[in-house]
Amino acid sequence: MTFLPTRRLLLTGAAVLAAPRVLRAQAPLRVGDQRGNARAVMEAAGVLKGVEGRFAWSEFPAAAPLVEALNAGAIDTGLVGDAPFTFGAAAGVPAKAIAATRQGQDGLAILVPKDSRIQTLADLRGKSIATGRGSIGHQLVLAALEDAKLPADAVKLVFLLPADAKAAYGSGAVEAWSTWEPYVSQEEVLAGSRRIVDGNRITPGLSFQAARDDAIASRRPDLEDFVRRLTVARRWANENIAGYAKTWSGLMNVPEPVAVQWFTRARTRVVPIDDAVARDEQGNIDLYTRAGLVRRKIVAEDILDRSFTAVISAA
Repeated sequence: MTFLPTRRLLLTGAAVLAAPRVLRAQAPLRVGDQRGNARAVMEAAGVLKGVEGRFAWSEFPAAAPLVEALNAGAIDTGLVGDAPFTFGAAAGVPAKAIAATRQGQDGLAILVPKDSRIQTLADLRGKSIATGRGSIGHQLVLAALEDAKLPADAVKLVFLLPADAKAAYGSGAVEAWSTWEPYVSQEEVLAGSRRIVDGNRITPGLSFQAARDDAIASRRPDLEDFVRRLTVARRWANENIAGYAKTWSGLMNVPEPVAVQWFTRARTRVVPIDDAVARDEQGNIDLYTRAGLVRRKIVAEDILDRSFTAVISAA
């Protein structure tokens, strides 16, 4: 498989990854991942070759348990959506966002079965939506209700982890499922589910590479190295969607068309923490505050760390 599409990217990636930096000889950086997300793209792009022992990976079914692991000190860093990151900050998790990702929001959606009579969010009034508590799916429901000028209690939220939410949705125990990728593409491609709302226009499409405060203080070179490699891998993936989809599908045992749809729509890229990211994150905080889910004052700048900007910009 050809990992880098052009000589330019090959040289750029090689230069970035070969940048002179001596990492301290110590235990591997402990990295939390969801559904093979970061690890899969980094392996596919070839940026983990020769450094496999530098990162110790832990797989989580969703962001909420990953944030719990950050809080408990079980991992040093992990990629989470802006919603669970914000809820974690509100709960006092000792971590900050050191980088962000942006992506298209077609893959954040409220789904209904293909034969459902439900066509709009208003049709869900009084009905049940499965999602994860504090997840980006939860965020989408709140944002969609505000956008449609519907009260927060217009729908019944059933908080479940993805596997249980999928089962409830598939059995008809709930009328809809507010979820994210790869679950949205799986349901659309394999079951014909329909999106009645997606995250475009009403949510910012942010995720955060969160790192514990103590890891930022003591393992900065390792975190910089990880973020640099992830940045290069995401760029490669957007220029090699077919190849990445094939690799990811094999790793995750998911049909390839699911991955192709997800990656084509998302075009996920790593971006530094900047003013736009801070504005969008403050918008998330304000949304949860209005909904009564965040009860203490949080300022976005206090939970964002801009000091990794040069690493991302140079990658």
